[in-house]
Amino acid sequence: MTILKTNCLILVLSIFCIPAIAQLKNKSALEEEFMDMGLGIFIHWSMDSQLGSVISHSLVGASENYVNKYFNELPKTFYPDKFNANEWARLFKVAGAEYVVFTTKHHNGFCMWDTKTTNFNIMNTPYGKDITALLFTALSKQGLKVGVYFSPEDFHFLHEQGTLISRNRAMSQITENKELFEYDKKQVDELMTNYGNIDMVFFDAFHTGPLVQYVHSKYPDVVVTRGEMKTPEQKIPGGSMPGPWETCMTMGTQWQYKPTNETYKSGTDIINKLIEIRAKGGNFLMNVGPKPNGEIAIEQEERLRELGLWMFVNDEAIKNIRPLPGIVKDGYVWFTQNEKENAVYAFITGQKEWFKGRRRNFLMKNLKATDKTEISVLGQNDLVVEYWPENIPESRFIQHKDLLEISVSKAQRLYNDKIWPNPVVVKLTNVEIIK
Repeated sequence: MTILKTNCLILVLSIFCIPAIAQLKNKSALEEEFMDMGLGIFIHWSMDSQLGSVISHSLVGASENYVNKYFNELPKTFYPDKFNANEWARLFKVAGAEYVVFTTKHHNGFCMWDTKTTNFNIMNTPYGKDITALLFTALSKQGLKVGVYFSPEDFHFLHEQGTLISRNRAMSQITENKELFEYDKKQVDELMTNYGNIDMVFFDAFHTGPLVQYVHSKYPDVVVTRGEMKTPEQKIPGGSMPGPWETCMTMGTQWQYKPTNETYKSGTDIINKLIEIRAKGGNFLMNVGPKPNGEIAIEQEERLRELGLWMFVNDEAIKNIRPLPGIVKDGYVWFTQNEKENAVYAFITGQKEWFKGRRRNFLMKNLKATDKTEISVLGQNDLVVEYWPENIPESRFIQHKDLLEISVSKAQRLYNDKIWPNPVVVKLTNVEIIK
């Protein structure tokens, strides 16, 4: 009898219970556009860049004296008078980026825009200008997509609320702190409605679901990256992942500007990471940490310009591509493909002392030539080597029984010392893929 009653109750509930509301998602067309972009610039910048400390996190576990000085004294000395939004945008464009994601508000709660929700913002500093507005306008002029980094966690709000500053306690999250959630929604509304076209948003918190759904419902043409898609931080997945996904990574060891004890990745290392990420199907969101005066440190600019030269030559192998099905790399060679053009791009890495005009041969087991196959090295015409007229640098290939052999020269003179340290990209059209 008890079993019968229970079964009847389950049946009644299954008939009359309202089904759960479906979760809203990014539009698939917008995700495809995002996957086409390939390279973005991340900017971590807040008023504690003056200290050279880790951004925001020094507030967790800090003494009341430290917290009070941080919230009340640091804004009084933040004066990035060397900030030039147009110069930044031009540099990012030259670097080959398609989009830029800016920290409008990190965990500390300091707003880099003219917000009406709190006095803890850029307008109440000696600088007194809306940095977010200046930057987003400059990015749009350069045709760069605009992304908002936004932390739903807010240490300043928690402190004013009388809540202990922390990241992993219940009240630090919008899912448990209703007042914080309402506050964040007002700030998101300001950013989404007052600053032109916003293309994407990166929500950085342990629990972002309610805010993600809020954006999807109110701003459906904004792509949510972190909060909806996988965004590995400071690492690249071991294998390919179905898109969209995005690795975010620092140039050195810290997100924000670190004036001392910093170790930067080489330009070649950054380029190799971009290649690996794209071969595995992801986007690379590479971080820049501007100085407190608004300049981009020369060490970071150097790497952006080295990347820019490489992208100027090879960007067609990075943008509007997808990974090769089932094949990421073969030895030192990584692969991407442009299905519309029936083209495969082979990134030849790990080559030291490749002198201008010298020929090198490589074997590939995953590609097979056809009678329509053509080969070229991106950036060069395969007709001439400067100051070496008898050298004809024509790219060639031979199809062996089980291997495709390619023979290429690095003929273009990109550095004065005639030795190019960064990967050469070979374009092969109309080849068969051997899995």
